[in-house]
Amino acid sequence: MILAAIFAIFVGLLMGLLGGGGSIMTVPVLVYLLDFDTKNAIITSLIIVAITSGIAMVAHAKRGCVCWKTGLVFSATGIIGAFLGGRISAYIPDEILLLLFSMVMLIASSYMLRKDVVVTRNILLRDGLCPEKLPYIAILFDGFMVGGITGLVGVGGGFLLVPALSFLVGIPMHAAIGTSLLIVTLQSLAALLGHAEHIDVDLTLVLIFSGLTVFGSLIGSSLSRKLSGQILKKSFGIFVLLIACFMIFKDLDKEAIETIQALYSEHKEFVLGAITMIIFYIVYQVRVWIHSRTLMDNTSGS
Repeated sequence: MILAAIFAIFVGLLMGLLGGGGSIMTVPVLVYLLDFDTKNAIITSLIIVAITSGIAMVAHAKRGCVCWKTGLVFSATGIIGAFLGGRISAYIPDEILLLLFSMVMLIASSYMLRKDVVVTRNILLRDGLCPEKLPYIAILFDGFMVGGITGLVGVGGGFLLVPALSFLVGIPMHAAIGTSLLIVTLQSLAALLGHAEHIDVDLTLVLIFSGLTVFGSLIGSSLSRKLSGQILKKSFGIFVLLIACFMIFKDLDKEAIETIQALYSEHKEFVLGAITMIIFYIVYQVRVWIHSRTLMDNTSGS
């Protein structure tokens, strides 16, 4: 229990500092340290993330570091994706959900460890923080994708939101963190609605865990302007990578393999379609990465 309490403060600290990332540790803590089943861990995580993100967001908003219009536009499709993700997760076996969560952790660690791409862009920012014009289609698409991940596996998605807000919209990092917390709060609440029919949580534990996480987030928020998050982000990325590998090693047992085989046999067309979509998305991300690198090289060479 003491170790779980330490992790709760650590989760909040990272959310306040980086606008996300810490919440991805909540489910493993609940499953492996507090012996929650997967679905209850996801639901409990969403409640804790919603409370913590909301309070941390208020602290950032008091400093004027939340772009409300951008956050609300991003959330417009994000809450739909989060709701649908919450509904879909009810039909996915626990073994598959844990493996999906491990894959999300691997993706998160790659985002944290990769070298940030800085591209000079002519974007008109109001008060030097929030953009006057928004790329609505790109924002709505990313909002739906991140919302779906939030609802499905119970993570806030800040590790995806902060880079997206910085790259797509050109928001400075400290404003991207505050705006990310607004989006995470709204998406987590929407995801909880998607889980409404199967919510069964320990309210006492939720309140204790949330209190410790909020405490950590307030410390993180106060430090966010004083510390450079790059070293912390990369160190945490390595930590998340190790935890993801541990989860895959622990959960990919005979029972999980049999569940996957049964799922494939019963829903072969759906599984193949889902794999096709995943491959298409990976190819698309590779294309984006190649083009962003090319743009960066052209910008530095000019």
